[in-house]
Parts: sequence; C-alpha cells; structure tokens
Amino acid sequence: MRRGGTLARQALLVRVARRSADAGRAATATRAEVIYTGPDPVAAPALLALPAAPDPVLVEPGEPVATTVPLLPGAQTASRRLRFALVNACTLASLSLGLLAIFLAMQGDVRPAAACLVACVAFDGIDGALARKLGVASPFGAQMDSLADMCSFGLAAPVVVYASLAHTVPTAAAAVACVLVAGCAAIRLARFNVSPKDGKFFCGVPTTMAAAVLAVTVLIGLPVPGTVLLGGVAVLAFAMVSSFPYAKVARLLKLPPWIWLVPVVGALVDPRLTFAVVVMAYLLSGPVMWARARRA
Repeated sequence: MRRGGTLARQALLVRVARRSADAGRAATATRAEVIYTGPDPVAAPALLALPAAPDPVLVEPGEPVATTVPLLPGAQTASRRLRFALVNACTLASLSLGLLAIFLAMQGDVRPAAACLVACVAFDGIDGALARKLGVASPFGAQMDSLADMCSFGLAAPVVVYASLAHTVPTAAAAVACVLVAGCAAIRLARFNVSPKDGKFFCGVPTTMAAAVLAVTVLIGLPVPGTVLLGGVAVLAFAMVSSFPYAKVARLLKLPPWIWLVPVVGALVDPRLTFAVVVMAYLLSGPVMWARARRA
C-alpha cells in the first residue's frame, strides 16, 4: 500500500508540473518536488523550503558594458577642469543670448534681439577656438556646442526673423519660411556631427553663417520688400542643407589683400548694398565651385 501511495503521489506531482505556466518560483518548487523520488515522503517539505535559485543574467558575447565616461578626457587636474569650465561657459553664454533674443523678439524689440544673435555668433567662435588653444576639446564639448547652436541659430534666429517680417508679409508665409530655417538648421547640424571634417570647405552654408546673415539683415534694416526678404530666407535655408562647397573663414582670410579693399570701400559708400552683394557672392560661390569640380 505504501508503494502504491508513493507512485500515486508522484503521478499527481507530474501532472501539476505540466499544468503550471509560471516560470518563476512556483515552477522551480514544482521541479524540486518532481525530482524527489525517494521512499520517504517526509523529506519533500524540506525540498520545498529551499529558496529558489535566481535566474541567471545572460550577457551576449561582445555586448558593451555600461561605464561612466568622464566629460573631460585626459588628466583630471584642477587647471584643466577650470579651462574646461571656461570653454563651456562660453557655450552656455551663446545659448543664454539665444534665449534672450527670443524674449526680446516676443516683446517687439527686434533690433536688440538681432544684436543678441550677433553676440551668439561671436561666442560660438570663441568657445571652439578656446577649446583648441587650451587643450580641452572633447566629445562632450562638441555636443554642447551643437545643442547651443540649435537653440541660438536654429530657433532664436527664425523667431527674430518672424518678428521682423510680421507686418510686411502674410503671417502664414513668414511662419513657413521660419519653420524651414529651423528644420534645415537641425538637418545641417546633425549632418555635420556625423560627417568627416574638411579643413578647407563646408558642405553647405554653416548654421552660424546663416544666422549671422539673418541677424545683420534685421539689424541694419535692409531696404527691400518683404517678399524679397522672404525669398532670401528660403534660399538661405536650402543653402544650409545643400551639398555645395563653401569656403571657411580661415581660407577667405588668405585671399589677396586687394580683394578685401572692394567691400571695405563699398561699406563706406553704401553699407547695406555692400552687405547684400557680399552675401549674394558667397551664396553663389558654392554652386560655382561645385560646377568647376564636376568639369575637372
């Protein structure tokens, strides 16, 4: 009788194990009961009292392990950290001035807002130069600079332009043009972050240059119809995402000195017209160099 009772109990435990759909602790306990087949059923509760083994954490071969990466690579000295903080302070200053430009534009102070954008351009050039000169360039700084550029040049600049065009063109047209600038600036910055760097040319007009053109246009009050300004904004937006090569400022500074006399003299005669001609010449230089490269 005892032998038959033991077999019946084991059969019952097998049926319970098959019906169980829980893969956690209950299933583990059931497996322990089935494994027990000794003649003494009194030992079964002891097996049930054993704690279930935790499920192993499987790591795929070659899977990267999360680690903390320092924001500033290299030696973590007080001097380097101070220089690193100074560079990032310049980046944050550019971002803050971009926000200030938005606030001023919302209040109708369009020209002070444009002046803040010009200051953003200055700080954007300072932080990169300082990072290289002080030896604290880092991937973190590059990402910070890109985010600040998006705030100052991808958002603040279109807001200032929209405020300046509010009463000269239809509101919907001004909104579409400014959204186009913001979208193209985001694409331009993202493409720049993942593209190989060229020391001589930009691929498309950089966002800093586009924002500077827009800011100076508002600041000097270019005397052209609103529809012309609207078209210029759209052209500038598409130029940012184009594949045309545009010379960097360092390369432009190497031009013969007599070439620079032309815009200097023109600025003394008519600064607004000279500014418009210089901007048009720069925008056209990209397609011209692109066409020459294809013919070569």
